[in-house]
Amino acid sequence: MTIAAAMHRSTGPLWLVANIATITGRNLHRLVRVPTLIAFATVQPIMFVLLFTYTWGGAVHPPGVEHYIDYVLPGIFVLSIAFGASQTGVAIADDLASGMIDRFRALPMARSAVLAGRTVSDALRNLFVIALMIGVASLIGFRFHAGPGAALGAIGLALAIGVAFSWIFALLGLIVRDPESAGIGGLLAVIPLIFVSSTFVPVSTMPGWLQAFANLNPITITVDALRALCLGGPTATHVWQALAWIAGLLAVTIPTAVLRYRRTTAT
Repeated sequence: MTIAAAMHRSTGPLWLVANIATITGRNLHRLVRVPTLIAFATVQPIMFVLLFTYTWGGAVHPPGVEHYIDYVLPGIFVLSIAFGASQTGVAIADDLASGMIDRFRALPMARSAVLAGRTVSDALRNLFVIALMIGVASLIGFRFHAGPGAALGAIGLALAIGVAFSWIFALLGLIVRDPESAGIGGLLAVIPLIFVSSTFVPVSTMPGWLQAFANLNPITITVDALRALCLGGPTATHVWQALAWIAGLLAVTIPTAVLRYRRTTAT
């Protein structure tokens, strides 16, 4: 059967799911086979948990929280996921620069599978990273205070913001089309948003003019929702606000990234 005939006959949701699974497997195999990627996915999250806990824990005392690790770990979830997602842009740009995308175009596969498979593999990587950080944090005193249901909710919300980050950085990689630029651009976007938020300290400790931005920062809203799920207390408002931000980001970035990918691969 020719490629054209295969493309004509291969349609439908099951075919799309199979394509996404293939691309997901390809990305996961690459993660396993490249030692530096494994180190990035394991050592860095552990380093974040230990460094921020033991360097800032003695100086920062958020109200109502006995142990700083309970306060900061939800923020470290978002920090690690955001930093890891910057590699999504690098990978997409690298596939474009190396000609891998051109090879995908020659195959009887759905174009959307390339981006969707990337985000699915990122979500699986993020699940591993979150589990790793929870394990390390538990050894130094972290506990979920709102029960197993809220704990699962926190993990699910962290994975959801990870999906949003993956699509944002995939779009960045498609725009810049250079791996090094995609990596630097991703970090430049993440760092100010992370630090001007409630990730490490309460927003109330910041100057008044900075609080106005920090309170509207989607990172603050997401971290506060994760913190509520981990520590307990009122959660509904925080969670719905975070989900609204995530849904809004996905509503913008997914169609924009798909359109950009189609235009890029059409040339």
